[in-house]
Amino acid sequence: MSAAERTPRDERRRRLGQNFLRADLADALVADAAFSPGDLVVEIGPGRGACTFALARRGVDIIALEKDPTWADALQQEVRRRGLRNVTVVRGDALDVRLPRRAFRVFGSLPFGSTTAILRRLLGDPGGPLERVDVVVQWEVARKRAATPPSTALSTAWAPWWTFEVGRRIPATAFRPVPRVDAALLHIARRQPPLLPLRMAVAYVDFVERGWQ
Repeated sequence: MSAAERTPRDERRRRLGQNFLRADLADALVADAAFSPGDLVVEIGPGRGACTFALARRGVDIIALEKDPTWADALQQEVRRRGLRNVTVVRGDALDVRLPRRAFRVFGSLPFGSTTAILRRLLGDPGGPLERVDVVVQWEVARKRAATPPSTALSTAWAPWWTFEVGRRIPATAFRPVPRVDAALLHIARRQPPLLPLRMAVAYVDFVERGWQ
């Protein structure tokens, strides 16, 4: 598609890296993440709300974090129409919005171009209240993060406090528009017990990143 043929919606998709999952996959992905009623879940990039409503049916409390103002407004209207009291729509960027201060989980389909930056934000403070992350990322990114032993500086830096597991593989055809690569649901959980005490986190991460330069 040429630049002249692109609609404002097309431009937003390109700028924000939007590839929406088919609605029929939402329940399966949410089931894979094994939520419990009462969990506080920050959903990143809810888009049309397919996963949002699948989460809502499981009785969790949802903060649906949407960067695109058009989709945020549309989702807010649909939440009101359905009368969902356990869904709060927040218009904002996962890279700088304030995260909950009490125990919470993260779920969502991450923009492929922002995956590393978002994971840095979420996992960079192992002493925070984040309990678990279940996110859709590129297939190769999921494999790289879950590699044993860790194959990148970031994976090595996070390994003492977090475990990584590649879950369901998601074909490119499950997205609209269709991306060039497959994806996977990446499961990230707190390591119990951690391999290093939290007080060593800053020094350890600095040591690892210096060693990989």
